[in-house]
Amino acid sequence: MLKLVYLTDAFYNDYADCKEIEKKDGRPYIRIHIEIGGVLWGIPLRSHITHKHVLWTDKENQCGIDFSKAVVINKPAKYIADATPKIRPNEHKVLKTFDEHRIITKMQKYIKEYKEAKEHLDIKRNRDLVQYSTLQYFENYI
Repeated sequence: MLKLVYLTDAFYNDYADCKEIEKKDGRPYIRIHIEIGGVLWGIPLRSHITHKHVLWTDKENQCGIDFSKAVVINKPAKYIADATPKIRPNEHKVLKTFDEHRIITKMQKYIKEYKEAKEHLDIKRNRDLVQYSTLQYFENYI
């Protein structure tokens, strides 16, 4: 079951030194009840996405689920806020068409690409993928 959640200030405070984790008030994260590799992930809905690691909710406006900014929610009681997120109606409509399997598969693919990129940092696109990915802060979970 997909669920939209907000992350708490406690999450952002605990990861304050992680510059690729973008704190934006009112940014919902997708919470997937099914764990990936025993880990609960939060994957943000973002705008102005210019890379391929995304499931588009509004491709024309470059909005979607951005796997490059996924975070581990290792303390759900502490890191998930009680408030119910609001998103654009057109994106909500598209999100309802996504199933868990599709999102999990895309996240697993991204994790695999990240790991492969880490092995070949002599290639610029790999260095960029690793440098701008939030997975660098959660490598012990992948």
